[in-house]
Amino acid sequence: MRVPESVEAFVRHTLALAALLACLPAQAQTNATPQAAEKPVPAKPANTKDNTSGKEVPSLGRVEVIGSSNDTEQRRASTAAKIIIGKEDIERFGDSSVSEVLKRLPGVTTGGRPGRGGDVRMRGMGGGYTQLLVNGERMPPGFSLDNLTPDQVERIEVMRAPTAEFGARAVAGTINVVLKEALKKTLNEVRLGAAAEEGRISPSASWTRNDKFGERVSYTLTLSANKSDTRDEHNTRTRWYDLDSGTQVLDQHDTGFAVNKREGLHLNGRVQVAMAPGESLILMPFLMLSQGTSETQGQLDQMPGGAIAQPYARYFTAGDGRFSSLRGNAQWQKNLGDGTRLELRGGAGNGTSETHSARQEFDTANLLTRTTDDQTSTRETGWTLTGKASHQLQNEHSLVAGLELDSSVRRQTRTTLQNGLPILTEFGDDLSASSMRVATYIQDEWNPTKQIAAYAGLRWEGIETRSDSDAYQVSNRSSVATPLLHATWKPDEKSRDQWRSSLTRSYKAATLQELIARPSISQRFPTGSNEVSSPDRAGNPNLAPELARGFEIAYEHYLSKGGLVSANFFYRHINDLIRNVVALETVSWSAEKRWVSRPQNVGNAIARGIELEAKFRLDEVWTDALPVAVRTNVSVFDSAVEKVPGPNNRLEGQPRGTANLGADYKLRSLPISLGASVNITPGFDLQLSDIQSSAVGAKVVTDAFLVWFINPSAQLRLSANNLLPRDYLNTSSVLNGTQRQDHESANQSKIRWGVRLELKL
Repeated sequence: MRVPESVEAFVRHTLALAALLACLPAQAQTNATPQAAEKPVPAKPANTKDNTSGKEVPSLGRVEVIGSSNDTEQRRASTAAKIIIGKEDIERFGDSSVSEVLKRLPGVTTGGRPGRGGDVRMRGMGGGYTQLLVNGERMPPGFSLDNLTPDQVERIEVMRAPTAEFGARAVAGTINVVLKEALKKTLNEVRLGAAAEEGRISPSASWTRNDKFGERVSYTLTLSANKSDTRDEHNTRTRWYDLDSGTQVLDQHDTGFAVNKREGLHLNGRVQVAMAPGESLILMPFLMLSQGTSETQGQLDQMPGGAIAQPYARYFTAGDGRFSSLRGNAQWQKNLGDGTRLELRGGAGNGTSETHSARQEFDTANLLTRTTDDQTSTRETGWTLTGKASHQLQNEHSLVAGLELDSSVRRQTRTTLQNGLPILTEFGDDLSASSMRVATYIQDEWNPTKQIAAYAGLRWEGIETRSDSDAYQVSNRSSVATPLLHATWKPDEKSRDQWRSSLTRSYKAATLQELIARPSISQRFPTGSNEVSSPDRAGNPNLAPELARGFEIAYEHYLSKGGLVSANFFYRHINDLIRNVVALETVSWSAEKRWVSRPQNVGNAIARGIELEAKFRLDEVWTDALPVAVRTNVSVFDSAVEKVPGPNNRLEGQPRGTANLGADYKLRSLPISLGASVNITPGFDLQLSDIQSSAVGAKVVTDAFLVWFINPSAQLRLSANNLLPRDYLNTSSVLNGTQRQDHESANQSKIRWGVRLELKL
């Protein structure tokens, strides 16, 4: 990807600026800004001129903004690049999950079928490159953003580059979901909704209550319940070719469907107690319960002949699962005077999951040939403790230092039976794993001039992971130091233009699942030899963390009525990339060699891209236009894995780009607001290794909504998600000596209709 000469010139100037700013703290005094849930907005120095009027205005020092500033102004005031999505934008299209909301943001993509959410990726980088937080904390294993409903969310913060306070495990960036916050006004709100896919109804309900107990205690409580019922068809085809003869030697066709039913109950709250002047205590409980069942039926048709015998002709799988997460957090804050503030935060939680899956396979005569039964029970407990001190001086310095400790213990019992007999007995059924993390950081934000804001941070983080089972012990220890620099520059004090730049170091630690060596056996070939396309899976306790050096530069222009236009370029150089590698191994669970997929550190990679964004009302651009709100963004991604042959040797799952276009309008003559959006992720080819390649089909998701404001206390929202459904196509190819295996899948997507009544009681 060629960078324009103008951008290259600006990059050189910005690098010089960043180097200069890095030297300033040695000559300046330091101070700190009291930090709340939102970053304080720096006030202007004494006797500065207002950017709009040009008049002299007195300085009142720094002002902590609590809900009075709009999302765009908070974004503008942040030294480190931050995108804020408020409650109105979150609820606009009646999305069923938070991940569906995120897909409309610049540079964000989701995995899975169109309209179904899936894993969230910034810059197209999956596999843990995006740090996902809820109220600034990492959630336990098994948690997904799809578990959260938009009704629970106050706002979403998207940070494109890591900061010392939020952590450096954010190679692609950080998404922080902030749940309902403290009382802003008394509110008693009920929402009743239902969604439908091909006649299958998924109801939902939520209740939000904001109120006070006397003058010193306020609280927010959100309770939501939902139930989903979906049916998904699948159509896959696998073909083997002999490369020497050029003939097809085997053809398998798998068709079927899956019915998934799930219900959930979510509770989150916030109780804020005003203690002595300048002192407060905040209690934040969080509860999530979910359970569901699934049934999958399929038929495998195989053309006669070939060296591989047909493994089965028909199969049926029944599964059920339960997940629960209970967590309690407490936060104490105290202003000590002289611009000093202390904050202590602690929390403890418990998460459990139980899954059961039973599979039956039948031959062409409809006789039962094999059964597989897998039952897993997992319990994870953990605690966190953080302390933060901030100090503010009059010269616009804001110094913050913090210490973080967290610990988690996972206990898992897994039993796998094949035809009623246990397998993998040498690894045992019980597994215990623990993780301990220690982090410390310091950061300084300051304004060297009226036109420059700068940020410098340093974070050190160490992680130790241990795992014990009946057959082995695993231990992994790693630590990373991450220096971070951010800067903003306004060419003119009165200008609505500003430039941003960042120099960062970030990392991606191996997950517990990647470290644990307990294997998982291929369902298609459970005994004897297997195929390279259906490998067993196992962990690697010797993984090192991925380290990334990053650079960003952005231009932002803010319009007079809250709109903006921006362009952002990013670059990441990644060392010790972790990727699953398939190899033929001698294993303990089979007398024959088996293909096994294990994560490995495979070398270096680079990722880069450009993100363009525009948000405005048409009457900001054309005087006589209607006040239609327009939101559009286009992102282009590129990456290269060093040891994988090109031309499509990008990071796994990364598309070439993504684009969004949306508009909404509130009618002048009727109490109605309506809008639509389209999300496009083009198809792309991917070279995973010298023997593996894949092609991912395009995703086009069109959404629309209409809101009828019945009266000030009631409104009715109608929505249509994935309005123009299309099949989601994917292919892959694997070479095995003189044979090539091609795999094709076509997954059907569907329209999701929604209706929701919102009442303020």
